[in-house]
Amino acid sequence: MTLRFANLLSELKRTDSFRELHPLSGRKGCRITYNGRELLNLTSNDYLGIGSDSELHQRFFSTITRDEIPDTFGLGSTSSRLLCGDRRIFHELEHTIARRYGFPACLFYNSGYHANIGILPSLLTRKDLILSDKLNHASIHDGIRLARADCKRFRHCDYEHLEQLLTKHRGGYENAVIVTESVFSMDGDVADLQRLVRLKEKFDCTLYLDEAHAIGLYGPGALGQAEQQDVLHHIDLLVAPFGKAPGSMGALVLCTKEIRQVLINKSRALIFTTALPPIVASWNLFVFNHMLTLQKKRDHLNHISTLLRNDLRNHGLKTKGTTNIVPVVIGDNLLTVTAARRMQELGYYILPVRPPTVPKGSSRFRLSLTADMQENDIRGIAPCLAMIINGQTTKPQEQTVP
Repeated sequence: MTLRFANLLSELKRTDSFRELHPLSGRKGCRITYNGRELLNLTSNDYLGIGSDSELHQRFFSTITRDEIPDTFGLGSTSSRLLCGDRRIFHELEHTIARRYGFPACLFYNSGYHANIGILPSLLTRKDLILSDKLNHASIHDGIRLARADCKRFRHCDYEHLEQLLTKHRGGYENAVIVTESVFSMDGDVADLQRLVRLKEKFDCTLYLDEAHAIGLYGPGALGQAEQQDVLHHIDLLVAPFGKAPGSMGALVLCTKEIRQVLINKSRALIFTTALPPIVASWNLFVFNHMLTLQKKRDHLNHISTLLRNDLRNHGLKTKGTTNIVPVVIGDNLLTVTAARRMQELGYYILPVRPPTVPKGSSRFRLSLTADMQENDIRGIAPCLAMIINGQTTKPQEQTVP
């Protein structure tokens, strides 16, 4: 067994696929301290700067009262929700979210991963069919593997391919579920939800939507792309994780009352895990109400994301998408690893993204912009990347982090 693991690690290193943990400290807005140096953090999912907003945290902590500890602000639940780990604050959060989204019911999971591995296996049987976007998140793929249903994957955002699969296979199954993210985490592009709704209705399907990278950033109520594209009430299962823009953890699934009860009774990812601490649900409720006030931050984030994407293209670099997730596709593992290390030397905290996170041959940087960055912070990124990736020898002047 030891030899097998040694060979596995050796192969990962040989193919420049080896990964390590990177302890960070000194978090100050969009900057972190790594190896004793302050770097611009281009890897964070704290899109609105909520997770690093010390003033907002102080406002939240000031609401804590002694008589509400441990039920509302406790640091541990010590049991699963179906035993003695349930709290009123979980239900208050669920009711608030369901009411704001206009859904009949809502259920709080410990994370987006827990939700995605717990929902489909609880609802589907061998008589059902799953149709999944090929670039859906790993947690969705894991949930599909745990489900007993058949699965067909359609090419990324290729809805003609999806329609072909539905035409060919839909009639052979009792139920069919179309599964997609709204904003895709590695390409930064957006699903056409109106097109998916039309296919759902045409072929009598259920539509499952993961809004992990959209909640807080889109729509007049900051509810995500389903609200932005005006299809909110056509979504059957909407997963809203709080670990990205809301700056917290946990995930809520919006659904019918009947589905909520089925999940409570059948979802192993909910039943067999200790509930999150009550203080997390309290923070989620606090942040959810706060996100409505952040339109200026959302506008600014969109502005700097457009600037960076255009700047990358002007420097001859390959990028995709339309959101604050700005990929730079490099391809080769070793070049990606080497370029990341060089960018860190220049003051930018960037990590290489390699297979199996992305398809083979598409290693990249996933530049993740946050609303607490300014134009001056991102101005040097494109020329520095072009210098490194294109093998230039002359360093652009004044292009390191200000």
